Parts: sequence; C-alpha cells; structure tokens
Amino acid sequence: MRSKNRNPWVLLLLVLVGLVIGGVLGEILKDYIPLIGYSKSIGFDPTLIDLSIIKFTIGLKLSINLASVIGLIISIFIYNKI
Repeated sequence: MRSKNRNPWVLLLLVLVGLVIGGVLGEILKDYIPLIGYSKSIGFDPTLIDLSIIKFTIGLKLSINLASVIGLIISIFIYNKI
C-alpha cells in the first residue's frame, strides 16, 4: 500500500537520475539509433553581472535528447509505483 505522504525529494532525485541516465544512453546510442540521440538545447547563455564589489556569472543551458525524456517518463512511473 502506498503512503499518502510521499517525499517530493525522492521524486526530484528520481527525475534527475532518469534524465542523466537517459541522456548518457542517448549519447552512447546516437550512432546506432539516430532518432534517440536527437537533442535540443534550452536555456540562456552566461551573463556577467558586475556590481563593482562583486562580479558573478549566471547561466543555465540544458541539452535534452529523446532518451532523456524517456528516462524522465520511466522515473515518474517508478515514483508512482513506490
């Protein structure tokens, strides 16, 4: 019987693991199955913020391929079965 109070951190961890494993498998298998290695990058380029005293760079870029989306779906399915 599933508990009603499931931990959202477990979901986050499973989603991250699913994305990473799927992304790695997609990169490995893209020579054999070209469709699974198709990827799209989303995000924004690094931006420098200069406040005279402190300088820092903010940027985020995600490269998601079809295998990582499949890994995401499998990880959510696993979370629902727990």
